[in-house]
Amino acid sequence: MALHHFLLNGQTVSLEAPEDMPLLWVLRDVFGVTGPKYGCGVGVCGACTSHLNGHAFRPCIQPVGGVHGQRVTTIEGLGGGEAPHPVQQAWIDEDVAQCGFCQPGQIMAAVALLQSHPQPTDADIDAAMSDNVCRCGTYVRIRSAIKRAALLLRASPRP
Repeated sequence: MALHHFLLNGQTVSLEAPEDMPLLWVLRDVFGVTGPKYGCGVGVCGACTSHLNGHAFRPCIQPVGGVHGQRVTTIEGLGGGEAPHPVQQAWIDEDVAQCGFCQPGQIMAAVALLQSHPQPTDADIDAAMSDNVCRCGTYVRIRSAIKRAALLLRASPRP
């Protein structure tokens, strides 16, 4: 067992765990962060998508030993309630969620896309979101929400 320290949604956290323990288990079982979901466990469905140092990644395949001293952000770290992130607001406005299981991962992937492509084309959106599975098939609304979020972000950029 090793001692691990990292920033989780803006707070420094520490735990003792094996180096190879999947970060998803640490997030959910140790710290009670339930936004990232277990879908496939092999990094292909996107249900657990979060950010590592501002870039989308899959904590189901990321060992906790690989995030020591780094910044991990889950959907809980974006915003919500009284102050949703523009992507979260666009998801609400476009009524994207059906079952909601995949939506935290979808939103985190969309935030990463908009950071690198502030005015994404349909092709950009399709390419960025192709690895995030939505079993309810809300892909048309996801695309609309991403376009709405791009407009919201251009109208009032976030720090």
